[in-house]
Amino acid sequence: MSLYNPEGTPPVMSNTVARIERRLPYPGEVLVRVGQRVGADEVLARAYIPSPPHIVNVAQLLAIPPAQIVRVLRHQVGNRVRANEPLVQARSAFVRGSRTPVDGVVSAIDPNTGYVTITPDPVEFQLTATAPGFVMDVQPFRGVTLETPATQIYGVFGFGMERSGVLRLMVTDPTEPITADMIDPRSAYAILIGGVGISAEALRKAVAEQVRGIIVGSVHEREVRDFLGMPHRTSWQTGIRSWQLPGRRQTDDPGLSLVVTEGFGAVAMSAPLFDLLSSKDRQEALIEGDTSLRNRHRRPRLILPLRRSSTASNDLAYPEVRAGVTVRLLDMAHLGQIGIVRTVSTLPRRLDSGVQAMAVEVVQNDQPSFWVPRTSVEVLA
Repeated sequence: MSLYNPEGTPPVMSNTVARIERRLPYPGEVLVRVGQRVGADEVLARAYIPSPPHIVNVAQLLAIPPAQIVRVLRHQVGNRVRANEPLVQARSAFVRGSRTPVDGVVSAIDPNTGYVTITPDPVEFQLTATAPGFVMDVQPFRGVTLETPATQIYGVFGFGMERSGVLRLMVTDPTEPITADMIDPRSAYAILIGGVGISAEALRKAVAEQVRGIIVGSVHEREVRDFLGMPHRTSWQTGIRSWQLPGRRQTDDPGLSLVVTEGFGAVAMSAPLFDLLSSKDRQEALIEGDTSLRNRHRRPRLILPLRRSSTASNDLAYPEVRAGVTVRLLDMAHLGQIGIVRTVSTLPRRLDSGVQAMAVEVVQNDQPSFWVPRTSVEVLA
């Protein structure tokens, strides 16, 4: 397996300004204004989401002609009803199914079919910031865009919505996996830091213990399919053109967010990333698992807000590949490994594969140097 990073985003962007888009799932009311400072738990917007109507076949329940349901009903169109209260007159109130299923309003009574339609009360949804920052843009009825000084760590695969929590280091070495027995009630509301991977059993245990998110180096595809309830490979398609993970509209939220930094399989998290995360143990963070290789391209990420005394740069220019910088390798033979650039070619160079491409010479410890395509390295900024 090799990785393709079309935007060239480095895996770590230190001391930058992170843009966080917070959107309502349904049109609603935005409660903040541009320029306002907000906290992580502050409510930015709210919406009242309608639920599908409930249709009760009263004529069938009471075994009466549809035209007679008006006589036995206790309510008229427009009346409010409470869940489990009798829907019909006292003589028929003990018939199974003749009670209102939800709180709501009687929206229709059809004497031709015998159906009664009850529209449930809308469900209030509150959109929180999930990270401290400043409101930079407001989209009326839809949401806001926040900016906050932060260090951003980008992954290559993930799933799950935006969640915030305190980082908790679970392993002491990037080659160690997170196992189910490591996860206990102390992990509640935390974002767990692992090493080489995690199993479906451990993911389910994390959901049971109310873990907010997990960041690991790699994960086996079969474990992801097992956890998400996709037993067959045809549940998703892989490939640059066709890669697709069913989105929130097609699948229920898994209950936590996962970010994978290296890829599928059993690849240890790169040492620089693991060392950085280890140094941030017990710090507040925001995790975003959504992954998209289609328009628009989106990588999962972990956002570490900077402290007030820290300074951040608005310059998001990506670091240059030059001699002496540390890079992570993305080609199949060296996936996830770390090296140092010795030379950058100025002209296309013929590689071992026979392809001519712009290339860089990389050295690892005291081993012989080797050449890889320029697109197969990313700078650890």
